[in-house]
Amino acid sequence: MKSGMTLVIVGTCMFSVGLILFYFIEISEDKILENIRNMGTFVGLSGMGVTLAGILLYLINKNEQPIKENYDI
Repeated sequence: MKSGMTLVIVGTCMFSVGLILFYFIEISEDKILENIRNMGTFVGLSGMGVTLAGILLYLINKNEQPIKENYDI
């Protein structure tokens, strides 16, 4: 259950960094800034995927009561 929450936190941070890189770098003729802006897009989209994976891991690994079967006749 810890890994799911860790992935959600990491994915949220990646998404936030991607938004910052994408929106705060203005479009210019400088190829380096354009590449950094494109990396922001990639990091943001990857962050969405990591967050979704963390949510799914959290839901799959929830502690449920084990089924107790009684085979005594």
